[in-house]
Amino acid sequence: MALLELYHYWVFAVLLMIGFYAVIAKLNLIKKLIGLSLFQAAVFLLYISMGKVSGGTAPVFSEMLPDDQLFSNPLPQVLILTAIVVGISTVALGLGMIVRIKEEYGTIEENEIQEIDRR
Repeated sequence: MALLELYHYWVFAVLLMIGFYAVIAKLNLIKKLIGLSLFQAAVFLLYISMGKVSGGTAPVFSEMLPDDQLFSNPLPQVLILTAIVVGISTVALGLGMIVRIKEEYGTIEENEIQEIDRR
């Protein structure tokens, strides 16, 4: 039962490994970039799920709330919003670089690019 309650950690691990595999094993630069995005999404999921407090509410203080009220920490969500913007920028820059590589080498396959560079 405890394993089912922590399903988001299993999803994190699976997404992380799929993204890592794509970055390491794939030769196509677009597939590597998609793997990097999956890797980032897994890390986002981990941080967001760690920030959740069971029974916690938004950290809005009021005179009507009891003194022992649990609050969720908003810091992980704020950091992830920033990380999402950085991740989108990274993907956009990567796509721009891939377009330029395609123009220069005529391919986006890593092994073909390395072969062209060896000549």
